[in-house]
Amino acid sequence: MPRSQGGFNARIMLPVRAPFRLDLTAEALRRLASNVVDVLDADGTYYRALRDERGTSLVSIRARDAGSIEVKATGRNAERWWPTVARMLGTQADLTEWRKRSARVPWLKRVAKALNGVKPPRYPSVFEACCHAIVFQQISIYAAGAIMRRTVELLGEPLTVGEIRCIPFPTPERLLAEPQEKLRGCGLSANKVAHLRSVATASLDGSLDAESLERLPTPEAAEVLARIRGIGPWSAAVVMLRGFGRLDVFPMRDSGVARTVKALSGDEGLDLDALLEILGPVRGMLYYHLLLGRLRNLTPE
Repeated sequence: MPRSQGGFNARIMLPVRAPFRLDLTAEALRRLASNVVDVLDADGTYYRALRDERGTSLVSIRARDAGSIEVKATGRNAERWWPTVARMLGTQADLTEWRKRSARVPWLKRVAKALNGVKPPRYPSVFEACCHAIVFQQISIYAAGAIMRRTVELLGEPLTVGEIRCIPFPTPERLLAEPQEKLRGCGLSANKVAHLRSVATASLDGSLDAESLERLPTPEAAEVLARIRGIGPWSAAVVMLRGFGRLDVFPMRDSGVARTVKALSGDEGLDLDALLEILGPVRGMLYYHLLLGRLRNLTPE
């Protein structure tokens, strides 16, 4: 049964580094409209249920002006979520280098202009980032999105405020407690169930520790992640990008990357390695532009 919370009792205007577009950034985080964890309303308000050891809150985020967003939250001590929201939405990310480098590539300059204001979003926990990386391995974004939705709905308890309904991302404990056959019923393979459980165990025993990974340079942090069953080099790159905001990585073995690059550029022979060399330390932003460019069909006219 959904749990109802009384209402939003805390509010702040968070500063953002312009240009910033909440709709694009939230879309890059959630991927698909079927996502029941990250909810984007018809009026452009973004909702998320966030949970820690002190409880669960529902957070509402709305764009107000070029330099700020309005954030509201439910529950006690709701102000503790302000830093989490700022990290999740990359509100202070300086993308000057991205704009400079992407402008050197005519087709990418066109796409970047259409998506101006998107920031690099981050999942609020490394556990969630790892789970997404595992579920989205080697299958289409639409199939993975459907599987993730069913898994979240199986393991999560909806949180509501009025007509707003979000499901917090499941905890490691909850995932480990669910019988394998029920997880398989969501569309997960036996291997992916084992990998998700490996990540959940690592989260609980301390071998998957966000604070220690945050202190490491990207290559060393990726090596640590790759020691966990189910996290190979591609998944580690996804986690570094989507979980830690490291823009110096690009998940190379994504099955849709080559197709999307060709579609958006109109160039069948485009050299992806040369493109990544041009983008250098901000190559991770290409990932979000390919994702949004594909979803919004930003192909050449």
